[in-house]
Amino acid sequence: MKRYQVNGMSCAACSAAVERAVRKVPGVTECAVSLLTNSMTVEGTASAEEICAAVGKAGYEAIPEGRAVTKNVRPAPEEPDPLADRETPKLKKRLMLSLVGLLVLMYIGMGHDMFGFPIPGFLENDKVRGSVQMALALFVMGVNVAFFVKGVKGLLHLAPNMDTLVAMGAFTAWAYSVVLLFTSDSTEWYFESAAMILTLITVGKMLEARAKGKTTDALRSLMKLAPKVATVRRDGEERVIPADQVVVGDIFVVRPGESIPVAGEVTEGISGVNEAALT
Repeated sequence: MKRYQVNGMSCAACSAAVERAVRKVPGVTECAVSLLTNSMTVEGTASAEEICAAVGKAGYEAIPEGRAVTKNVRPAPEEPDPLADRETPKLKKRLMLSLVGLLVLMYIGMGHDMFGFPIPGFLENDKVRGSVQMALALFVMGVNVAFFVKGVKGLLHLAPNMDTLVAMGAFTAWAYSVVLLFTSDSTEWYFESAAMILTLITVGKMLEARAKGKTTDALRSLMKLAPKVATVRRDGEERVIPADQVVVGDIFVVRPGESIPVAGEVTEGISGVNEAALT
């Protein structure tokens, strides 16, 4: 079984697309993708290059565990903690910038017309006000360009996801408003709708990332409980070896207070075991 780190996934549709792509690779017998840990396990005879290429064609990036470079993947920076929450800070920054643009846009577009809020004199001209709204909406779209990049990428790979829908909705509202602005006297623009879509979805993405971060914190705590070494009996003596070097048939010793390094069958001795980690 081989493990890979998968980058670029943002929803269940993404992980499903990666899994479908890998399962089509000749020689792959089993594939499981975890969106929570951005990881993938693959069983079969397919090479790492073939698997990485399949993931790349699906629009994502796969890096074999323990290797920073593959034929189709650029070098990856060292990540001491694969479960660290790196998305929430980015999304918070995006959300704050989106809110600033959206609030100014709504003040100009709706506050003046609906509530009579004061605005600078030059904005009383409909074309000028519409152009400013267009620019503000474009600013919010630029802040959230990740939606468009991932959405278009998913569409090109015939695997549309939520980002595709968000990008299409926001761009359609913005483009339709631009056409109305420059081809008619109508002031029924939807620039604030385009910005609102992106901002609200960013709120959802940030809440999702926070929840994911809390879950990975729990996983990190469980991983710390796993022992790194095991005491095995070989050739009549006890040896301390890395836990991942224990093989079938080894007899390993677990003393009171120690953690059990691998699954096994009790051959001798009586003790109590804390099974909390199993649940």
